[in-house]
Amino acid sequence: MASEERGRPAAPRTATVVLWVTLLLLHTPIVVMILGALIEKTPESWSWTLRWFTEVISDQALMDALINSLKVGFAASLLSTLIGTAAAVGLYRSAGMWKWAVEGLSVVSLIFPEIVFALSLLSLFFVLKFELGLMTVVIAHVSFSISYVMMTVGARLSTMDRAYEDAARDLGASDWQTYRTVVLPLLMPSILGGFILSFLLSFDDFLITYFVNGVGKDTLPVKLYTAMKLGVSPKLNALSSLMFVMTLLALIFFFRSSAFRVFFESGRRTHGENTKKENS
Repeated sequence: MASEERGRPAAPRTATVVLWVTLLLLHTPIVVMILGALIEKTPESWSWTLRWFTEVISDQALMDALINSLKVGFAASLLSTLIGTAAAVGLYRSAGMWKWAVEGLSVVSLIFPEIVFALSLLSLFFVLKFELGLMTVVIAHVSFSISYVMMTVGARLSTMDRAYEDAARDLGASDWQTYRTVVLPLLMPSILGGFILSFLLSFDDFLITYFVNGVGKDTLPVKLYTAMKLGVSPKLNALSSLMFVMTLLALIFFFRSSAFRVFFESGRRTHGENTKKENS
């Protein structure tokens, strides 16, 4: 019996126009920034150039700021991933009113304005008499990145079938073996996603870093803000373009690796189904 297949209804023309206008407004500043880094203007004409990118790479102060951003981003994302994953697993295994209280407190950093969060952290470091520097920046970034890791890993835990753990224990696995061989592999995509998200948040953060940073330990966003006080130049456009490309490549790596894994698994299932049909 032939079954009629109906395609998805087309979107209204107004919605399509609004979509393209929104995309244009969002991406036009980025395109202008990249063009400003690739074009060298003269009184007579203009030409394409990579001069501004080479000047950024040869600027030792900017490279030091980039290294500081990478150090802070990697340290903050690693600590956030470890603490956030452990906290998410602990909350998932717990029960009681305090569980909901901890979950509510974990999203405080997502609700509070960044200026309030930055001032509270600066006051805490002042009371504890911490010397402002990269260490205080890492602590500040960990404090707001943990919530994102907990939400990412917690969402995966809420959909995970506990029958896998019960089966591992029935086969004689200890609690640690169950977590190491069953739970962690199932959580690995969400853990990796939380790590990348924490790194991007830390690498791009400006406001909190500006308040808790020490003298001579600028990260790349803070260095960019300081340089912009003298005016926007093609060199700053090149620096901003490099930051944009680094963030974009990290997102592409994460999504392409996930897409490749899904594609590989779907191809393997299709090959198995074809093999069964040929054998039958």
